[in-house]
Amino acid sequence: MTDSAIQTIRTLAGRYEIGPLIGRGGMADVHVGTDTRLGRRVAIKLLKPTLATDPVFRTRFRQEAQAAAKMAHPTIVRVFDAGEETVRDEHGDEHLVPFIVMEHVDGRMLKDILAEEPFAPKEAARIISSVLTALEYSHRAGVVHRDIKPGNIMITPAGQVKVMDFGIARAISESAATVAQTTAILGTAQYFSPEQARGESVDARTDLYSAGVVLFELLTGRPPFRGNSPVAVAYKHLSEPAPPPSRYHPGVPPSMDFVVLHALRKDRGERYQSAAEFREDLEKAALGVTPLRPADEPPVAPGFDTNTLFGLAPTATAAKEAVHRQLTVDEDDPMVRTQTRPPVAWIWAGITMLAVILAAVLIWVLTLPKPQVELANSIPVPDVTGMTWEEAEALLIEQNLEPQRFSEASATVPVDLVVRTDPPAEDVRVTPGQEIRVWVSTGPQQVQVPSVNGRSEADARAALEEVGLVPGATYTQNSPTAEKGVVLEIRPVDVKIASGQLPEATRVDLVVSTGLVTVPDVRGKPSEEAGALLSEAQLRVDVAANNGCAGGVVNWQSLTPGDHPQNSGITIEICTG
Repeated sequence: MTDSAIQTIRTLAGRYEIGPLIGRGGMADVHVGTDTRLGRRVAIKLLKPTLATDPVFRTRFRQEAQAAAKMAHPTIVRVFDAGEETVRDEHGDEHLVPFIVMEHVDGRMLKDILAEEPFAPKEAARIISSVLTALEYSHRAGVVHRDIKPGNIMITPAGQVKVMDFGIARAISESAATVAQTTAILGTAQYFSPEQARGESVDARTDLYSAGVVLFELLTGRPPFRGNSPVAVAYKHLSEPAPPPSRYHPGVPPSMDFVVLHALRKDRGERYQSAAEFREDLEKAALGVTPLRPADEPPVAPGFDTNTLFGLAPTATAAKEAVHRQLTVDEDDPMVRTQTRPPVAWIWAGITMLAVILAAVLIWVLTLPKPQVELANSIPVPDVTGMTWEEAEALLIEQNLEPQRFSEASATVPVDLVVRTDPPAEDVRVTPGQEIRVWVSTGPQQVQVPSVNGRSEADARAALEEVGLVPGATYTQNSPTAEKGVVLEIRPVDVKIASGQLPEATRVDLVVSTGLVTVPDVRGKPSEEAGALLSEAQLRVDVAANNGCAGGVVNWQSLTPGDHPQNSGITIEICTG
């Protein structure tokens, strides 16, 4: 299927209008779009039609898109919808085009910003700290990203970090080899973890390795490993130790070198075990504090030594061939591991002695008091959470610090009060004049209230849930025209609708029609007034004359006052004597 056939698509799923192209990648094109049902701007990712030819991918794609749609976090680009659209090409053949509807983020990709110049260590640490916050949230939800790279990280004009494409990498990498190996794996080899290059199963620590690679690139303007082909780069991830970032950028402090090298350990059991642990060390390194080095941390080597404890390492040619076979093997093919030379007794004796020495050194290091690195004339960061911006600004300036205001939606902190600071007020000391980022609450995120009048109760509840509102109680009301079960109006609880918007998670009650009409009591009323009331109730009126009374008033009505079926017939008797 050609790109021209894709360009003929104008509407997806009968509700998403496709706008101009705003991004293009190896697996998908991204367009700005409009959700006509909710009236909001979205980003629409159209995946390559070749991916849809594999049934395994389509199943994985639906499952992972559903998992990603359940995640709601300020640092993660929301996934609103996903599916497949059937289109015809110029030859009349039908094709499936997988698509994803995401939150539209007004900002730039990190890879575009990175192409201009490296980041200062503090700014690089801030960006990766936000990425690690997103990963910590997703890992707790059981979702491993698998493709952390600058092309999947957005930066808004306010400096907020957004990570996208959660779950999509897994849907691709676990599909057929023709889709995964050639399109996804070889395309992002620069950010591969060693276990991904070996074709092994991945876990949360795989994302942390890739985050370490991105941190290296932010600090130096280049990835830690380069090669003439993706296979050569993957081989270096497997075999060569990562160089310290300060080798390529002298402005990188030793504390940041330590964090990067610890994140890029080959053995996933030796690198950071959680995003929270990684973020904690990174925030310390940004302040110039070097975290306590474990006893088994190897010294930074200026080059790669081919000698190992068990003899010579395999030759570069042989190792590259092994990597290439590992990257291109089908997932269903069994892997045969052989050992050509059994270990001898002195090797095991050496290993035992080394383990004893390392254990003794580790115990000694752990019993030492934890070193604290404090700068001369450093001052603590005051706790300003819960204060107004004016109060927080005055206190920080009084402490010889420079506050910078940022906005952040919060469902728990009232409007105009401080949500958090960076650096946080957790026994952190900084130098005078340090910039302190202060995030001030804008209150809960506002959502557009959908129009549900005239819709069924089930449809109305689904529409409210889709935009983040909470459907509440259902009340009934008579109506002369609306069918039974149709929504007449909504009633926000404790909140007044302003400009058609409500705070996210607001409870909204529904008023639905009973299918009945209230018949008024018109006895004793003038005939004109009685006729107007009955017509307003949409009743079919018959008039009878009674010469036994006078005055032109209604003497009798066939239906008793109260609830009756809509469009009922009623006869009234008017005194005409």
